[in-house]
Amino acid sequence: MYGAPDPAAAERTAFRRAEKQYKLYKPPNLKGKPRPRNKPAAVQGGGGDLSAVVDFHVLLAADGELPAGICRRDCAGFDRPVFCFLDRPGFYFLPSALSTEEQCYWIRESLKTFPQPPNRTNLTAVYGSISDLLIAAKNKKILVEVEKPDVQERKEHSNCGGKTQPKNFKFVEASEVHKGEECRSTAATALVRKLRWSTLGLQFDWSKRNYDVSLPHNKIPDSLASLAQNMAIPAMPSGEEFKPEAAIVNYYGPSDMLGGHVDDMEADWTKPIVSISLGCKCIFLLGGKTRDEVPTAMFLRSGDIVLMAGEARERFHGVPRIFTESDQQEISRLVSQLSGEDDCFILDYIKNSRININIRQVY
Repeated sequence: MYGAPDPAAAERTAFRRAEKQYKLYKPPNLKGKPRPRNKPAAVQGGGGDLSAVVDFHVLLAADGELPAGICRRDCAGFDRPVFCFLDRPGFYFLPSALSTEEQCYWIRESLKTFPQPPNRTNLTAVYGSISDLLIAAKNKKILVEVEKPDVQERKEHSNCGGKTQPKNFKFVEASEVHKGEECRSTAATALVRKLRWSTLGLQFDWSKRNYDVSLPHNKIPDSLASLAQNMAIPAMPSGEEFKPEAAIVNYYGPSDMLGGHVDDMEADWTKPIVSISLGCKCIFLLGGKTRDEVPTAMFLRSGDIVLMAGEARERFHGVPRIFTESDQQEISRLVSQLSGEDDCFILDYIKNSRININIRQVY
């Protein structure tokens, strides 16, 4: 359930107030006056006081008595630390669940493989299926609109009231873009930055908010399915195995946020959503079954995994802020690991971005 029927009422809810508290607002860009670059984040509006944000990495390192309402859980057959909130059953936090090498692997896959057709992305509706977007970006290619040989027939068909045919695009070298065609072209690097989501496995229809089994799709990659099954263990009923059938990959830019919502389109809520964080740190809000309940804020870092099952599936949650640029020490290991020539573009991307892979059992 995304959004709220009454925007004015939403502004008055506890969840919305928390979003505004932590969101990093951009200063107004007055005409003719450049935006100050060195102004501290807290001065730029919102997001200044982070003292109430739960930091599970600090709790893990302290290895002492936990704050009231937080517990550490031991799970048979699971060798990673697991934290829970006593008043939020079904929510599990796995800090540093992935090694640096694993994080880099999934960052590469999220940019190179996961947007590949038949997987759909937010770009599909505008440009149709785009293959090898990351390779094109690395090679600084340009996406241009092209006309098929039957273009005249299509134009006549359209002029006669027929259904408009989809546009066609292809990547070309920058030198091949002719003067006057710039308005119909987009740099591949810009398109990567415009990525907001891609869907794996069963395809999610955002307009209808359901899974459309009629859409072409490949099954979830075996390596991702295996990872999700292993990480889902703390949230699974005894003797049952998680069956990954779909995944949504979210891509966050420097000022992006994800408003409070409930993931309610899967058939069996006893099965968890396995949510993997990659790249820049963010603040994650976990609320209640209505927006009126004050949410708990926590940091999510690269390599952390969150599980939401059962009652936790009914709780509003969202991401009001990600941390970029001045917080590079948070991803210093990623920066070191992605320092090779082949990863140059990926490194530049991840320094100011966050990727979230959330895997689901649909039926």
